[in-house]
Amino acid sequence: MRLTRTALYLSAALLPFAAHAQQAAPAPAAQQQIAVAPLNFTERTLPNGLKVYAIRDTSTANVSVQVWYDVGSKDDPAGKSGFAHMFEHLMFKGTKNLVDEQMDRLTEDVGGYNNASTASDYTNYFEVVPANHLERLLFAEADRMASLVVDEKVFASERDVVKEELRSRVLAQPYGKLFYVYFPNISYAVHPYARPGIGSIEDLDAATIGDIRAFHATYYRPDNAVLVVAGNFDPAQLDKWVDNYFAPIAKPNRPIPRVTVAEPPRTTAVRKTVYEANTPLPAVLLSYQLPADNHPDIAALTVLNGILSGGENSRLYRNLVYRDQLAAQASTFLDSRQSTGAYAMYAILAGGKSAEDGEKAMRREIAELRDTPVSAAELAEAKNEILTSALKSRETAEGKASTLAASIIVSRDPKAADQQLSAIARVTAADIQRVARQYLGDNQSAAIVYLPDAMAQGAKGDTVGIADTVKVAPLVAPKDIVIHTAASAETRVPVPAPGAPVSPTIPNAVETKLANGMRVIVVEKRDLPIVTATVVAPAGGASDPAGKAGTAALAAALLTKGTTTRSAEQIAQQIESLGGSIGAGADWDAAFATVTVKADQVAPALTVLADVARNPAFAQEELDRARKQTVDGVTVQLKDPAALAGIAASRAVFGDRAYGNLLSGTPTSLPRITRESIVTAYSRAWNPDQSALVVVGDIATKDATALAQQLFGDWKRGNLTVVAAPVAAAPKPRVIVVDLPEAGQAGVVVARPGIARSDKDFYAAQVANATLGVGFTSRLNREIRIKRGLAYGAGSSVDARRSPGIVSASTQTKNASAPEVVKLIAEEMTKLGAAPVPGAELDSRKAVLIGNFGRRIERTDGIAGALADYVADGVPLGTLQSYIPSIQSVDPAAVQAAAKKVLEPASASIVVVGDAKTFVDELRKTYPQLEVIPASALNLDSATLK
Repeated sequence: MRLTRTALYLSAALLPFAAHAQQAAPAPAAQQQIAVAPLNFTERTLPNGLKVYAIRDTSTANVSVQVWYDVGSKDDPAGKSGFAHMFEHLMFKGTKNLVDEQMDRLTEDVGGYNNASTASDYTNYFEVVPANHLERLLFAEADRMASLVVDEKVFASERDVVKEELRSRVLAQPYGKLFYVYFPNISYAVHPYARPGIGSIEDLDAATIGDIRAFHATYYRPDNAVLVVAGNFDPAQLDKWVDNYFAPIAKPNRPIPRVTVAEPPRTTAVRKTVYEANTPLPAVLLSYQLPADNHPDIAALTVLNGILSGGENSRLYRNLVYRDQLAAQASTFLDSRQSTGAYAMYAILAGGKSAEDGEKAMRREIAELRDTPVSAAELAEAKNEILTSALKSRETAEGKASTLAASIIVSRDPKAADQQLSAIARVTAADIQRVARQYLGDNQSAAIVYLPDAMAQGAKGDTVGIADTVKVAPLVAPKDIVIHTAASAETRVPVPAPGAPVSPTIPNAVETKLANGMRVIVVEKRDLPIVTATVVAPAGGASDPAGKAGTAALAAALLTKGTTTRSAEQIAQQIESLGGSIGAGADWDAAFATVTVKADQVAPALTVLADVARNPAFAQEELDRARKQTVDGVTVQLKDPAALAGIAASRAVFGDRAYGNLLSGTPTSLPRITRESIVTAYSRAWNPDQSALVVVGDIATKDATALAQQLFGDWKRGNLTVVAAPVAAAPKPRVIVVDLPEAGQAGVVVARPGIARSDKDFYAAQVANATLGVGFTSRLNREIRIKRGLAYGAGSSVDARRSPGIVSASTQTKNASAPEVVKLIAEEMTKLGAAPVPGAELDSRKAVLIGNFGRRIERTDGIAGALADYVADGVPLGTLQSYIPSIQSVDPAAVQAAAKKVLEPASASIVVVGDAKTFVDELRKTYPQLEVIPASALNLDSATLK
């Protein structure tokens, strides 16, 4: 269940492309301007105060059900930060009529999914299910609103899970404390927003079961909730179901406690310096106060935010990351709330750069906004990017429901999202300058300088915590709390039966071939004015030369960093001015260049995409810059226990083979890659007769094909082709402990050789893997998280590639629990091959896969991504139509056989990355042959890792 608030600033400028840049193809003349359609919803309020909103969309076979409660981490009781978030977890346990985890069975097991998040102002619960399961979800949501059951055992177990989430997000990840703890701490002096939403171990331990019951009685009531239903439903039937299940819930005869504290304006700058373990690069974060989300200035601040950090033509990326190479990453986070919000600007510095210089550079960017009006081109670009984002966010029923609910809870107006669209269209350069001066003064800033502990050299960092002046109220338990208990099997109200299924619409891909051999694949999807186009070439990391891991990834990244006629900055400016985005990257067997843009700007966007794919310059300056950025990124990864465990496991499984490399390259392999290496890698694979163009969205097939002919028809074949890497024998399994002292958690991976995508057992292996570790109710998650509280989550994957790939099962846990988790993973992998999967479980796992597939192909970029994957993997495009029946046809015998083939742990290597002194002796009792490698001595370029 997520903590961070999803960005819901769905704003738009209803403006045409205003700054045609050099070399861009002309936009179609006299074309009607694209706008975002307002949310079309109905609303009513039940007598008990529940607000009900509905958005009907018969183009989907799904329905989204969301219940948002007007309570968040700001309402955590005194001395118990993280309480609202911990309570969110407990809402997935039993109720009077539902057993523990039945909510997951009602969603995941039928091909849907559920989740929840806790933000400062709200807690939301959301599900997407096939439309015929709507009544069942309404029943379940009403039951947990009215009659949550919590006992000591469930409470203790779920509290342990939340602790593992805290360790995973905050203590194990580099910069976790910066964003989750220190950012709220320095942003507020009085308001309870100052407390981290995830809490602390001490505060979580302070909570009692009595507190849980009091919190539910106080805040989880119909007059403090919003129900939003979006998707394919009958409106009259929906009303009857809502009346049947929600209307009987009583409205308590007592007021709802509200936080009324006002955060005073910050008039004196605050600056703190801290030194933290496992911090690979210095970082700086600046925080400024924002007005409430429903304040008129939020529109101008949203556009300002786009100018600062929206894409690679934004000021932060262009100046700090690209031009000056001061930062490995620089961005912002605009977190507007019911009350005073916070605007964060941060930079993770590049290797060798100082935090002082990074802070000065960020403050210069803010000063520039205060002192000089932004250009008309920048203003138009930011608005157009926001427009495209708004269109994409409303592509699914879930996206529409989330947008509406956030407007109601955070902005206090269901029309707020649409009103912000109109307000953003009216924002001027003068507005941007005014709000920068009003809210982003140097004296209004709070700064955190976040440094590696090795830089302390005896210095003592500042203490950063919740200020003593923060005002927090205790939780006063209502006098009339009802302690709910589970109904007996005889008296339990049964969950309603599902209705008649609604058949999903499977898109149809049309393929043609240009005279030069290039494949052109088009899917018409006309519901939203968005188009995604991808060029795919067989230029993956499997072809990286020995000793030069990262060649393919670096070559792909450089595609958008300059062509023979466009600089990197021109490429970013031209695409982002269209409101689009462009990117390129490599996987193991292919490389991709992708653009997404509004449908009225397809021609100029594809002109740039064609240039990027056909004419990359691979300038030495760009290679040096990209290599340095990649090294910095890998340096951060190597301090993350989970990431490092996965990297080491790949090398253990594949040995010297290219699949064992780190796809992005390592700090030692990247310097070996020359421009000649890049040019050779490109020339071998980026040829028309080996490539494909995939176009999906609001464009006619004939028009897409004509554009392809115009832009790619004269692309000449090269003389070089892909060279297949020799297949070597898999190395023997190993047990490896990577010692990362002071790691906040241990990353655990059990991995072994897998199968190719073309393997006849592919679909059976996918079902076996889904049973093992896909979804909340999978066996691994059930044993490790649900039953024992040892991790926030556990999962597995069968990564089938052109050649046999890797099978892995993984999780993160507290260091001392690593041996127990390794044992549980191995046991579950063995069980799947030892006995057939029961029929009901098998059906539910198939539904998980089918549901994930169905939700993917509801989106324009999802369809494009699926087709690009099919091209990369060498499978037929008809897989779009055959995937569902192929999964449905898998039987228990096939699953058991596939499990024996791909999941048997005897052939697996085990990698644990963490603070070895806390677990290595216990692990050695089971695996006396284990190897211990200090993280500082790990050699990722060697098959031995030494």
